Amino acid sequence: MTVLAVVSPGPDFAMVTRNSYLYGRRAGLLSALGIALGVQVHVLYTMFGVALLMAHAHSMLTVVKMLGAAYLVWIGVQTLRNREALAADLQGARTLRPWAALRMGFLTNALNPKTTLFVVSTYTQVVGAHTPVPVQWAYGGFMSVAHLAWFSLVACVFTAPALRAAMLRRQRLLDRTIGSALCGLGVALGLSNLA
Repeated sequence: MTVLAVVSPGPDFAMVTRNSYLYGRRAGLLSALGIALGVQVHVLYTMFGVALLMAHAHSMLTVVKMLGAAYLVWIGVQTLRNREALAADLQGARTLRPWAALRMGFLTNALNPKTTLFVVSTYTQVVGAHTPVPVQWAYGGFMSVAHLAWFSLVACVFTAPALRAAMLRRQRLLDRTIGSALCGLGVALGLSNLA
């Protein structure tokens, strides 16, 4: 179930694709690591019972939903406004600081209430009151490793020299497509009913 959820397209996929083709493999891999760390936020509050509070305090989940929606729209707008010249990339001048790539991956996942709902629903299916804590950590670890593996693969695929060069030749179209997709995902998330 985790693997199917991880490989389904969504904000994480769009963000890793964007960072990989624009800024290179290192930025894509750091974004993937940020996503894996973001999963742990959901795992931790689920393990410590905060998820029960969120399930009953709809306003708390709504705040997370709105923050996530605003963040996706912000990334989308930044992508749409991308005016950096292709020549800068070809000269290696275009970079994304390592911390920024990691933070972007982390926030994209940690502020995604759909990931919250996925982790909570998964945990309630496989973790009970008598499940040993190391086993609970192993489930959470598997979720993070699955995210890291998949999005690292995405980063490697989209930074393959021939594919990246082709994508950079169509940078304006890709920026518009990915930026619009991120904005659309943000708006859809903001308008969605997660109850």
